[in-house]
Amino acid sequence: MPKRSGKPRNPPSDPILAARSILQQLTGEIPKLKPEAPKDPAAVALGRRGGLKGGPARKAALTPEERKESARKAAEARWGKK
Repeated sequence: MPKRSGKPRNPPSDPILAARSILQQLTGEIPKLKPEAPKDPAAVALGRRGGLKGGPARKAALTPEERKESARKAAEARWGKK
């Protein structure tokens, strides 16, 4: 899963600007992107375990009408009202 805390820096679409950006990174004018820190395996396992429980528990707690309304709201949020 990508890191969501910041936008990745993409090279410019213009080849001259892309070359300039690469040259600045090589000469140290612009700092290079830092590699992502390794994740704690225990924390990853704990988060996954909670995520695997949450969906089925929510499904069991909601009535079919409530699930339908929740799905409708999610679709509107994602794709906008039609």
